[in-house]
Amino acid sequence: MSRVTLLGFPRIGRRRELKTALESHWSGDLDAAGLLEAARALRRNHWQLQRDAGADVVAANDFSLYDHVLDTAWLFGALPHVHLESASSDPLAAYFASARGGSGRRALEMTKWFDTNYHYLVPELRRGQAFALHGDKPVAEFREALAAGFAARPVLLGPVSFLLLAKTVDGSPALDLVDDLVAAYADLLARLHEAGAEWVQLDEPCLVLDLDDRTRAAYRRAYDALASAKGPKRLLTSYFGALGDQLPLATTLPVDGLHVDLVRAPQQFDAVLRDLPDDRTLSLGLVDGRNVWRADLREALALARRAVEQRGEDACWLAPSCSLLHVPIDSAGETTLEPAIRDSLAFARQKIEELRVLADALDGDDAALAAVEAPRIARATSALGRADVRDRLAAVTPDMLDRRSPYALRRARQHTALDLPLFPTTTIGSFPQTEEVRKARAAHRAGRLTAADYRRFLEEQTRRAVREQEELGIDVLVHGEFERNDMVEYFGEQLDGFAFTKQGWVQSYGSRCVKPPIIHADVARRRPMTVEWSCYAQGLTPRPMKGMLTGPVTILQWSFVRDDQPRSETCRQIALALRDEVLDLEASGIRVIQIDEPALREGLPLRSADRATYLGWAVDCFRLAAAGVRDETQVHTHMCYAEFNDIIEAVAAMDADVVSIETSRSRMELLDAFVGYRYPNAIGPGVYDIHSPHVPASADMLALLRKARAHLDPAQLWVNPDCGLKTRGWPEVRAALAAMVVAARELRAIERAA
Repeated sequence: MSRVTLLGFPRIGRRRELKTALESHWSGDLDAAGLLEAARALRRNHWQLQRDAGADVVAANDFSLYDHVLDTAWLFGALPHVHLESASSDPLAAYFASARGGSGRRALEMTKWFDTNYHYLVPELRRGQAFALHGDKPVAEFREALAAGFAARPVLLGPVSFLLLAKTVDGSPALDLVDDLVAAYADLLARLHEAGAEWVQLDEPCLVLDLDDRTRAAYRRAYDALASAKGPKRLLTSYFGALGDQLPLATTLPVDGLHVDLVRAPQQFDAVLRDLPDDRTLSLGLVDGRNVWRADLREALALARRAVEQRGEDACWLAPSCSLLHVPIDSAGETTLEPAIRDSLAFARQKIEELRVLADALDGDDAALAAVEAPRIARATSALGRADVRDRLAAVTPDMLDRRSPYALRRARQHTALDLPLFPTTTIGSFPQTEEVRKARAAHRAGRLTAADYRRFLEEQTRRAVREQEELGIDVLVHGEFERNDMVEYFGEQLDGFAFTKQGWVQSYGSRCVKPPIIHADVARRRPMTVEWSCYAQGLTPRPMKGMLTGPVTILQWSFVRDDQPRSETCRQIALALRDEVLDLEASGIRVIQIDEPALREGLPLRSADRATYLGWAVDCFRLAAAGVRDETQVHTHMCYAEFNDIIEAVAAMDADVVSIETSRSRMELLDAFVGYRYPNAIGPGVYDIHSPHVPASADMLALLRKARAHLDPAQLWVNPDCGLKTRGWPEVRAALAAMVVAARELRAIERAA
């Protein structure tokens, strides 16, 4: 009988139960015991769902209260001493402090998990780092699954990928620590073996990256050492791309099985079949763990049959391409979607059901195959294109991607038009989405609050935000975005070609969940989307008011995208729709327009050979959206949680007048890429971390600004938070922004005195 397994499952619950429990705990309404009980209930429910959907083996230790990389750092003691020292008195509080900051402890740096919108906490290591087991989370959760009657496979982030994803605070090579770390892993594997684990999953996603000889040697040392240790059978797991030139390494490491992604990289199938030793189990990633469309099961079945014919049924497992962390849980409840769209979707539960259908077909029962395939075939033959959209794209000319004048000339004209002080202050866009705001939005959607009353409510919230900014002394204001539910969903709701779910939640980090829109057809703007609220807010103040847009690449990256045409084509359609919006904002008197692209780096291909093509069309899409305005109109963009060294030339090619970036958690380290490149345009390096409840002092912000000023021309430097403020409360926002304005004014005084 063919075995269905999976690499991981969403943690948050169908109705975001984990989010509710976490935020209740952080607010003091739920004690630690209550939070841990809620987590246990979620795990059991998810294991039951996996088995009911057809999984033979469920995933254990894929659950996390915040982030699995942070869990691994805590498990092995790979954290700054200030966090470890506090763990003895209150381990849970210390854990959350390392993720969110607080009690005098700063949060760890956060960045994107490969090319996804999931954020992980970056472990901090140093030369001579000691590793030892702290707690028994993987063992305890495996035993929990076993006691509940589930066949389970523990999931661990592999030792080499853990080191490659970490940072060293003293500049020493993280891979120098591999031997000591593997000794701690060996201890853990022995405990899992004692607990009865037959297999353990070791995730090594870094195997699909460009690796040097030193890294490959570290892989060999690590897995040679683990092979000699007592433990369960080891499944080496790769995903998010092809093994490529790492295939000889992956197929010769001393492990018992190998998982490969055959959705993103079907071209590696023949080579894997050829090179993987006969005594290894092959886990076939056959359904897409990153998107929501139903799989081509006949194509997947053909691959599975070839593998089984060559290797035998017991040596081939059927699995998603990667963890199902990146998709919603169950599409069955999405009754408001058009049936043709809903029936074409496969969320986590449906993906497991697809694998069960494949397994049954391999075993000779293919009765369900045709019924499962029918919605996908119907969608593939439906009309998704629009002639007017295609005609507009065909009419785009190269000059439409260029501003009218070079930046130096634009800067002079904008200085005259806007009359801003040195080191101007601004925020990134959103202001607190309080419980009052969320309740009003929900009441309006449910019909309990009339359109007129909701409008009056939003006007009052916007007036308050403008008044607060004026009183604080902010130079360039924002309207607060109280009418917006999400920075992508809000635009998708006003564009043709998008569909929306009710419970399609996906974890971004911690308790932060997003509900990605589904792009199912050609994209076009129906009418202006933001002009009304931007103009209303501008009418409340003489100060410049930013028009706020989400950029084309970010809308693409943070949506589930149609899979029947190149992503670049869909992105260009979005860019044209945004170009219309930009020009309408300018025509309505908005002199500063921010087009956020926090996902530009996220979309970067994992292999360097593939990057130039992506960056070419991604930059062109931003420029297509932004470049039609006059020189006097100032274009901003915002980017966060990115390794800017990888994309600095592309950021410069975007030619935004001002780029604001997240830098506070790294203490301005991320600014090094801009300094080394001699970035010519203006930069707003974030001076405080909005994801932490900690309110920094103005002296701390001034220290960061002086660090930035040491490397930048004064005319380049803007002052702003790291990101939008929607997740924070008004008291801390008010205090933090007041301190930020003080820091900017003190820097101006220092500059004048010099």
